[in-house]
Amino acid sequence: MITITNECNIDLMKRYEDDFFDLTVTSPPYNLGVKHHTGNKIFNAYDDFIDDMPEIEYQKKQIQVLNELHRITKKGGSLMYNHKNRIRKGKQITPYEWLLKTDWTIKQEIVWFNGSQNFDKCRFYPMTERIYWLSKGINTEFINEINQHDLIKDNAVGTNKEHKRAFPLSLAERLIMCFPKSKKVFDPYLGSGTTAIASHNLKKDFVGCEISIKSYNNALKRLKQHQAQLTMF
Repeated sequence: MITITNECNIDLMKRYEDDFFDLTVTSPPYNLGVKHHTGNKIFNAYDDFIDDMPEIEYQKKQIQVLNELHRITKKGGSLMYNHKNRIRKGKQITPYEWLLKTDWTIKQEIVWFNGSQNFDKCRFYPMTERIYWLSKGINTEFINEINQHDLIKDNAVGTNKEHKRAFPLSLAERLIMCFPKSKKVFDPYLGSGTTAIASHNLKKDFVGCEISIKSYNNALKRLKQHQAQLTMF
């Protein structure tokens, strides 16, 4: 069963009991500011809410979400958390600044080379993001089914000009495949719906939520189109 909702992730998670989900695969908004650029193109981060919190508040919010995720994850369950090192006011901010303050165990850091077209000559070109494998406890049910090393090369994608940067479907599927015993998958930052489609393809039960109504509607449309195509063929 695939369930997606348009609501605040904290509100949704509070309705779930402890130790419910096996696996979360997610990528939160990066707090990039009102505008950011990829190559020579300037984008608004989101059209219906501002991704421009004071950094200290953003990190507090991430800690709150991550700890609530920890509560509803089964012992031995995992979170694959995609984020990146950001430059704000000329200084690098690493996700470790808040990850180390959460209840999660950090199992591994994976480098995702996504070919971002960021060519600012004021620094080495930033073309990577990070996927942090976080676990609830030390013992997990991870199996490297895809024989993947800790450098993943896979281009980020857009979805019909609606969601400017998104997980490639192949990447989401590969991450989920490494947890073959996981039955219930969650994504508190659904975005364009890639994790929902990946879970559907791999026959996992899935719950996801997205606070942006525009992104939610796009994800819902994309999921329905994908399900319809599978039915046709």
